[in-house]
Amino acid sequence: MLITAIETFPLRIPFKPGQASAASGWGPGERPAVDSLLVKVTTDQGLEGWGEALGFGAAAVTQRAIDDLIAPLCVGRNASRIASLMLDVQKELQVFGRGGLVTHALSAVDIALWDIAGKAAGAPLHCLLGGGATHLASYASLEAYDDPTVVRDRVRRVLEDGFNSLKLHERQPVAIRAAREAAGPGVDIMVDVNCAWTVSQVRGLAPELRDFRLKWLEEPVWPPENYEGLAELRATEEIPIAAGENVSTLMDFDRLLSAGSVDFVQPSPAKMGGVTELCKVFPVAALHNVTVMPHSFYDGPGLLAAIQVMAALGDVDGMIEWRYFDLEARIYGDALSPEGGRIEVPQGPGLGIDPDPEVIRAYLRA
Repeated sequence: MLITAIETFPLRIPFKPGQASAASGWGPGERPAVDSLLVKVTTDQGLEGWGEALGFGAAAVTQRAIDDLIAPLCVGRNASRIASLMLDVQKELQVFGRGGLVTHALSAVDIALWDIAGKAAGAPLHCLLGGGATHLASYASLEAYDDPTVVRDRVRRVLEDGFNSLKLHERQPVAIRAAREAAGPGVDIMVDVNCAWTVSQVRGLAPELRDFRLKWLEEPVWPPENYEGLAELRATEEIPIAAGENVSTLMDFDRLLSAGSVDFVQPSPAKMGGVTELCKVFPVAALHNVTVMPHSFYDGPGLLAAIQVMAALGDVDGMIEWRYFDLEARIYGDALSPEGGRIEVPQGPGLGIDPDPEVIRAYLRA
């Protein structure tokens, strides 16, 4: 089964009127829309697989990496020999680095190839990996608002939608406090500050952060590869730490975990190499008694990849990140949505669902 084509589909889906994000941590200024990058891989047997790379402001650059670097190395190769093909491409492109946009691009192709593998077998991906879960716990991952009044309102909406766990992207303690007051003591709250602070700044904020009773504090320090700083904070400040979204290689995941840096490790399938690399993190995390909580801040195949792998390899404490955005449309329409804080694992072949072609047509960027 040979790869005959790799196509890229950059999407831009606007927020509903009045719902634009404050965009803290994701670029300057208010963001009126969200960019996604989908990839379709086609084989000579007519099978099509869908993948996704991290989008946002870098979608156009990642698209060029797929079109100009990765697709020429993959077309004509055996689509069923995923691991060997991905390793060959990694070796060929190592001169451009072992992370960043080239790895994001490769992630999308890898996810698409696993989608094809499931479709060829007539089974959902989690069954190929030995799992059989039908539902997974999920948490609402909110936008950045920077306004305590808006934060309270969104937290109330999240609870009304049945979630009992939520993640903020706020950096001001007053906004985090507003969330805790709105949620009450029985709701798990996580905070992701996208590597905004130094170790000393976190120490200064630690007494107030402890008062919020966070399930975890995510990527608190700059730079993200300061694993020793994370370990220091975890050991001295008594705040659970999560990180891993910006880790790309298995070797670096081993360093992160061996340093004792995290209570929760967060590999990101659309950033760190797709399903092939995501699966490798689970046994390494298990050796360190650390729970895998995939970063899945996407709406497309990157989200489904996390769901399918967690259904096979995740433990009882694992959760799926659900991006709680008010967009005009979703890539899967109404076919994928949590209920009561749990998300159904799609049971169709491959990733389980294909993107809605009408959404692709309506929001494809020229």
